[in-house]
Formats: sequence, structure tokens, C-alpha cells
Amino acid sequence: MLKIGQVIHMRAVVQRVKESKVEVKGRAVGVIGPGLLVFLGVGEDDLERDCDYLANKIAHLRIFPDDMDLMNLSLMDTGKSVLVVSQFTLWGDCRKGRRPSFAKAARPERAKELYEHFVGLLRAKDIHVETGRFQEMMDVYLINDGPVTLMLDSAKSF
Repeated sequence: MLKIGQVIHMRAVVQRVKESKVEVKGRAVGVIGPGLLVFLGVGEDDLERDCDYLANKIAHLRIFPDDMDLMNLSLMDTGKSVLVVSQFTLWGDCRKGRRPSFAKAARPERAKELYEHFVGLLRAKDIHVETGRFQEMMDVYLINDGPVTLMLDSAKSF
């Protein structure tokens, strides 16, 4: 249950990968080499501005190594790719009972709209983007690079 003043926001888990792919029914639908795997969770009150914030943050996030092996380079600097996978389970609330509640996840129609908007924003930055399939059972494969895994949410921006 939300408390007064509590903010719902879009969530992303970002993993730096050497390669990643998504399969649906045994067929690859999205494949990238070096870059980022982004699991995107859309909440029921998310707006386009949440997409704008996260797309910009992820595009410019300096998490790739430079010549001195320091995390100083971004997707924009390196030209690496992104694989974006919609994942409503990022909204799983496990505080009560033993089964997660997904009540605060966006309804599928709205989630798909914002997911596609997010993907479009990255593509508009000339970033090569591959995707999973919305509302499909997917097998996600990755070779994590580092490992580097970060959790982002749009509420931090407002």
C-alpha cells in the first residue's frame, strides 16, 4: 500500500555486457555485442518524462572503461548497443506474504506505450537498440562485463 507522498517511478536494471540476446520460443529476437542490457519496469503512474530521464541517463552513464581502464565512457562515447527488455517483475512487492504483488506495475497497454517511447528515445540518439518481445515469455542470455550492474529509477530526477 502506498503511503501519502510516496512516488511511483520507472525502474531500470542496467547491466554492462560483453554480449546479450533474447529468445522467444527458441528464436533470437534481439542480439547485441558489447553494450548494455536494460531491464525496464514501468509503474502505474509513470509518464513520458520518466522515459526521457532514464533514456538520457542511460545514454550518458559513464560505465565503460577508457584507455586507463577507468569507467569514464558512455554509450554515446563508445557507440555500443543496448538490448531493452520489458520486465514488469521489477515492480514485484515482496513485503507481505510469499507471493509478489504486481499491483503497482502499469497495465500492459500503458507499459507497452512507455516501453516503446523509451526505446524510441534511445534510437533518436543514434544508439543501436535491440529489444525483447513485449508480454512474451523470453529467455535472456548475457555475459556480464565486470560484472557491472546498476539500478536506476526516475524518481531520483524530480
